[in-house]
Amino acid sequence: MTRKPTIKDVASLAGVGPMTVSRLLNQSASVSEDAAARIYRAIEELGYKPNEMARALRGQKSNTIGILVPYLYDPFFAMCAHAISTVARENGYSVILTTSNEDSELEYAEAQSMLRRHVDGLIVIPTRHGRTRLTIPEFQSTHIVSLDRPLPDQRFSSVVVENYAGAARAVSHLISAHGHSWIAAAALDNQRYTFRMRIEGYNHAMRQAGLELLPVIPCLTPELTAINVRHAMCGPMPPTAIFTCNGLTTRYVLKALRELDIRVPQDLALVAFDDFELAELFEPQLSVIRQPAMEMGRIAANLLFERMVDGQPGDQGTRLVLPVEWIPRSSCGCHPPLVEKYAPPALREPVAV
Repeated sequence: MTRKPTIKDVASLAGVGPMTVSRLLNQSASVSEDAAARIYRAIEELGYKPNEMARALRGQKSNTIGILVPYLYDPFFAMCAHAISTVARENGYSVILTTSNEDSELEYAEAQSMLRRHVDGLIVIPTRHGRTRLTIPEFQSTHIVSLDRPLPDQRFSSVVVENYAGAARAVSHLISAHGHSWIAAAALDNQRYTFRMRIEGYNHAMRQAGLELLPVIPCLTPELTAINVRHAMCGPMPPTAIFTCNGLTTRYVLKALRELDIRVPQDLALVAFDDFELAELFEPQLSVIRQPAMEMGRIAANLLFERMVDGQPGDQGTRLVLPVEWIPRSSCGCHPPLVEKYAPPALREPVAV
């Protein structure tokens, strides 16, 4: 090995996780005799020496990580935060949780506040594309993992899902299984990474079927959603189906349809990206692309702890893309229960930020 061995190298050779090596070296938790013996053999074989600078700074560690999400009234973000805090507790850490309200300046201020409180790392769901300030030099020495939406800086690891492929699958189902050709997409906006990728997936499915793309229905607030849905449904060629791009959009659209006395799926079919607890209790039950919110949070937290164990932030992060699940229920016109897992082998997720 020409480079200096790291704690990950020790862990790999010993057949344990990096956190186990860290616990043994820091004597912060008990490690089995067998695992300890393998770790010490690996240290000797590799000639590993702990980062003395990191050890010197250990007295400033707070055993706290920060979680920064856009808002908590979306169950998806709340579930991610809950999973992260669970992993943190398992590693002997506490969390500081705050929100950015999709405001890049507030996001920056909250991140600065967390650094002043000596958090050992951050997990962030960034604000809208191109506006986040978490990539500036001030944060270069901070361990950061982004969740749901990647940061443009390749130094930071990220955990996302198959937004593009999942959206294409849902729209393709409306076309192939139910014969819809006049399908609209609805989203809070098209500036956030997730919405842009899901709209691109909608576009792909429509173009592949030779169908016309309809204008995206903006759904920034319930009031605007009601106006825009009414405009779309009262036009000369109203859509026969709508694809909603996240849980909040789905709730806004359903409220607007109820006010217009439009029945789902009798008058209009609906499929949604993102499942939530009440989706099965609605009448009709909602057909959704389910993303693994709890798993995303757990994986993001584990990525952060792995990077924290290594000491200084690296030059290249890891991009993980998790599969989604297609859950057809009643709102698209299917007859539940019918559940099929969806992990598309042919439709690769485009790399976009």
